[in-house]
Amino acid sequence: MMIKRIPQIVIDTNVFYGAILSPLGASYLLLSLCGQGYFDIHVSVPLVLEYEGTAKRQLASLPITARDIDVLIDYICSIATPHEIFFLWRPFLSDPKDEMVLELAVTAKCDAIVTFNKRDFRGCEKFGVRLLTPVELLREIGVAK
Repeated sequence: MMIKRIPQIVIDTNVFYGAILSPLGASYLLLSLCGQGYFDIHVSVPLVLEYEGTAKRQLASLPITARDIDVLIDYICSIATPHEIFFLWRPFLSDPKDEMVLELAVTAKCDAIVTFNKRDFRGCEKFGVRLLTPVELLREIGVAK
């Protein structure tokens, strides 16, 4: 009997933001599955701060409160595997915020970065990291068609 390995992922900020923007999309479903054994998520302090900053800057357009954001981020931090980044090889990508996500994925030996902006992460396969949209990951774990 073959044991299926749980995917190790980093969730890009655009997916986190998409999840709190709309409860109808794949991003929301992905975040709702966090901590349920379908995949393991990895975070760093800079990434969590980016999640928080992005969400709170857009608070007026979101269907949730600042307190809801805090609760969600606290939950993510409680179930995620935290990492410190000890090396920087920048610049590899065009956006410094994307560099932070790639460095985390490499440090954590993740299988994939889940993002809507695959184009921004071109070249990450050199580090053994795949790029998946939320729908692609949900299909791989058998939750979406």
